[in-house]
Amino acid sequence: MATGTEPQPRTGVHDASRAAITARHLRTDRWWLAPAATAAGLLAFVVYSTWRAFANADYYAAPYVSPFYSPCLAENCVPMKDGPNWAIFGSWWGLSPALLILIFPLGFRLTCYYYRKAYYRGFWASPPACAVAEPHKTYSGETRFPLILQNIHRYFFYAAVPVAGILTYDTVLAFRDETYAWGHMGLGTLVFLVNIVLIWAYTFSCHSCRHIVGGKLKHFSRHPVRYRLWGWVGKLNARHMQLAWASLLSVALADFYVYLVASGAFDDPRLF
Repeated sequence: MATGTEPQPRTGVHDASRAAITARHLRTDRWWLAPAATAAGLLAFVVYSTWRAFANADYYAAPYVSPFYSPCLAENCVPMKDGPNWAIFGSWWGLSPALLILIFPLGFRLTCYYYRKAYYRGFWASPPACAVAEPHKTYSGETRFPLILQNIHRYFFYAAVPVAGILTYDTVLAFRDETYAWGHMGLGTLVFLVNIVLIWAYTFSCHSCRHIVGGKLKHFSRHPVRYRLWGWVGKLNARHMQLAWASLLSVALADFYVYLVASGAFDDPRLF
């Protein structure tokens, strides 16, 4: 029997258990700045890499080859002495040979856990920031096409490792001069060295790499080597975001440096 003292139900969109706050969020800082900067940075790289990939020119200046074009797998590649120049796919209908190889490193980054977070927030506002509601009414995560394809990230990791190995070979070849004589070092050699270190660091900091090294182990004490490797990869993984951006910048810088030298806009300074 009702006594007349029971709490009365609240009217409107809010129930009795929640505060009646109509604002979408209570953040007063410039929360939009981070996703906007992320979107601008990623968009700049997309525009630049698209231009360079379709340019099909100025990607080799002995002894340097652009990381966007290595390995070069088409017949219409510029001849490179001792370089990774393998005519496997013919002329590829006259298209740029960069399109044959970029699918692997770009696929690796596109499906990367950090980059997914970055462009989900930056371009799709899903969500735009912490404690800020997203504008979408429904949410299915990565369970439907095309986002379900993000699950192939681990397979792109297996493809990214040999590509990084080839870029390491290119860096070794950079210890030559324009006549292919060994024992020389130019400014481009330093650019390539920094780039390959960041490429490997980003690759090894990948979540898939961490799982491969230490995943599915029930007893770390029985696998001391894998446990130590897992610890090293874990330390890199903690810097995955920073390494993702640093390596993205370095690979674009390495390509741009080769472009400047190959186009004649800049002469590679020889350090010794």
